[in-house]
Amino acid sequence: MSAAPCPCGRTAGRNRPLAFDACCGRYIGHYGDTPAPDAESLMRSRYSAFVREDGPYLLATWHPSRRPARIDFDGGTRWLGLDVRDAPPATGERAEVEFVARQRDAGGRAHRLHERSRFVREDGRWYYVDGDLQP
Repeated sequence: MSAAPCPCGRTAGRNRPLAFDACCGRYIGHYGDTPAPDAESLMRSRYSAFVREDGPYLLATWHPSRRPARIDFDGGTRWLGLDVRDAPPATGERAEVEFVARQRDAGGRAHRLHERSRFVREDGRWYYVDGDLQP
């Protein structure tokens, strides 16, 4: 059990950070029986999986039509935070989430990933399909 704050930064009442187990951990640790309920929750859990270098979860939540054969993590990368910019309600079985993820590489250089991601729901599960980088 992890009471540490969830890497995705989601908060509860009074702007208190949610614990990992009460937030993304319930999806990552129980993928088989607890799918993320919406595209934003899936996107947040995927960010947390990147922070934790959980390749199996990332691959399982990537739509099979776009899923890579494997995921290689950059050693020394530190994820610094996630900002969800836009997460409109799903339109049928499709949804988009715009976010900015910040990281620092092993050499100390800071980077921002600003993306509008596309998701699809199949058989009651949300999957990441792809995304467009934003300026």
